[in-house]
Amino acid sequence: MKTTYRMMGIADYITIVNGLLGTLAIFFLLLAVDDMSEPYTEGGILTDYIWAAMLCILLSAIGDIIDGPIARNYSKKQLLGGSLDIMSDCISFCVAPALMVFAMFGRWGEATPIWTVSLAVACIWLIACGMLRLARFQHDEGGYVSYFYGLSSPANAMFVLSAAGMIWLQPSSGFGPDVTSWNCGFCFGEGERPYLDFIILPILLLSGGLMISDRKMSKLKSGIPMKLSIIQMVAILAAVIHAMSYTERTDVAADLSNTGLTLLMFGLSLLLVVVYIVAGPRLIADDKLRESE
Repeated sequence: MKTTYRMMGIADYITIVNGLLGTLAIFFLLLAVDDMSEPYTEGGILTDYIWAAMLCILLSAIGDIIDGPIARNYSKKQLLGGSLDIMSDCISFCVAPALMVFAMFGRWGEATPIWTVSLAVACIWLIACGMLRLARFQHDEGGYVSYFYGLSSPANAMFVLSAAGMIWLQPSSGFGPDVTSWNCGFCFGEGERPYLDFIILPILLLSGGLMISDRKMSKLKSGIPMKLSIIQMVAILAAVIHAMSYTERTDVAADLSNTGLTLLMFGLSLLLVVVYIVAGPRLIADDKLRESE
């Protein structure tokens, strides 16, 4: 035991906390299952445990941002950092978001098997791609270059969380299309309202593919891109905290202004992540130009 502790630096303790936050998010999701036992069409879609799980993932992402600089500037011991970081990221940014999406949109027996299986496959795809992404990062020694190959696992988690939050809140927000008359019994069961749940499937498939793509993504360490990334993190963090402040299943549907504001903040977060993905190579070119100056 003493040998293990001697190998650890300050940043390693932060990385362990990041992984434990992801584990705590999974615990909250287990608690959310009972909270979401009411039928989907009768309001059983909002629970503080989901927001708590999302908050844990966000805090883990913040910890992941700060442990790198701490390791480089203050931690003399960096023997375990790389391996610990991969394991922590896999839990917090791959497994926890995938399980969260399955808990949010699985419908717990209301949907037909084809929807449940499709959602499960998409979540498994997300985890598998995340594992491959992290393994490739270690192989490519990504810490020594100014860009990532593929979408980083924390950025991907922000993408999935922002989209999932928007889709999940849409039924109680009063915004979006009226889909109550859609005949989607093939997937969701006769008489059930699908809302916009089905959009989560292509989002999961896309996010997984982005993580294992060869597209170069900026690390957002300086300039306007870094400021936009900070705004994105603040927006999604504010959305989750705001949602936790009013989530009461008996009255949330009636308070559309609260839900609409949360939806707007999730939308801003999603927009900024999409801009980052689309402008990835351009941001790298801008980073190189600033360095040359």
